[in-house]
Amino acid sequence: MRKSGLSWQDFDEGETALPRPADWLAAQSALAVDLAEAALAVGRLEARLVLTDDKARAGATRRLALIEIEDMLRAQGTPLSREEIGLDAMAARAGTDLGAMAQARWALRRLEGQSDPLRLRDFLALHRNTEGDDAPWSERPVGAAFDAAAGDFGEAMEGLAALHPLARAPAARMLWRLADLSPDGAAIEGAVWAARDMARATPGLAFVPLGRHGRAIWADGGPPERRLSRHLAAVAQGAGDAGRMLDRVADWAEAARQATAGIKGQNPARIIAALAAHPVLHTAGVEDLARISRDTAERLLSRMCRMGLVREITGARRFRLWAAAL
Repeated sequence: MRKSGLSWQDFDEGETALPRPADWLAAQSALAVDLAEAALAVGRLEARLVLTDDKARAGATRRLALIEIEDMLRAQGTPLSREEIGLDAMAARAGTDLGAMAQARWALRRLEGQSDPLRLRDFLALHRNTEGDDAPWSERPVGAAFDAAAGDFGEAMEGLAALHPLARAPAARMLWRLADLSPDGAAIEGAVWAARDMARATPGLAFVPLGRHGRAIWADGGPPERRLSRHLAAVAQGAGDAGRMLDRVADWAEAARQATAGIKGQNPARIIAALAAHPVLHTAGVEDLARISRDTAERLLSRMCRMGLVREITGARRFRLWAAAL
């Protein structure tokens, strides 16, 4: 790529071709049924979350985001488990790759809806400084060079505006790489941006999850129709998996309520509701959400852990974190 330039015309013969809007529109037309199936699957997931209250929706979004980030990091070769990422999010630092954890922390905030994807410098958490280091974990274009690359990317994306948001992502990921917006080892950035951009079609979702199905297409290649076909299949499968994960949580909650029916009072049910709405909670969080005392929370959580209903994922008495035993 020369200059900062991403334009539809400025590439010489033999240089890597930019995604051409006409080619992607033709692919979208050829795959209209696949697009409809993907949109239906995503719409079902959106409808399910829209019907929940704000706290439950935020908890479900975080649960799905932790899964998504786990798969994104695995795809780029820096694996972290969702439990490790959840521990970090709850300020119980996990002893893992600090660079990968910094990426995970950033990705979690973005997949939960923070920052406008159209403001790339803010979205990538880049800040101007006198030393010119924009990226906290590795190198990338900085200063005016980054702004030029971001402008070229935005202009190229405008050329794809006629595509459905769900169908735009494969071309967007290609453009992201061509614009050199992310350094080596940070492929997660473009994947997160595309996940947020797809959600423009579904305002009830903060992002469109692909889960494990994204691993095959986040760095995909080939002609537009083949890439789009694989991508739309991943969208439909990822949304379906997300819905089934929420089904598992609902099934766990029902089974846990039945298993604790013999325990006097409503406190077990309140704890179950809290853990169903949040993927990871510390004891104080359970205390607050269930509106019970710290002693009661600790006693019931320990009892439910022995019953196999909840998991302690820290193993430390001072700062204990809990999750549903799905």
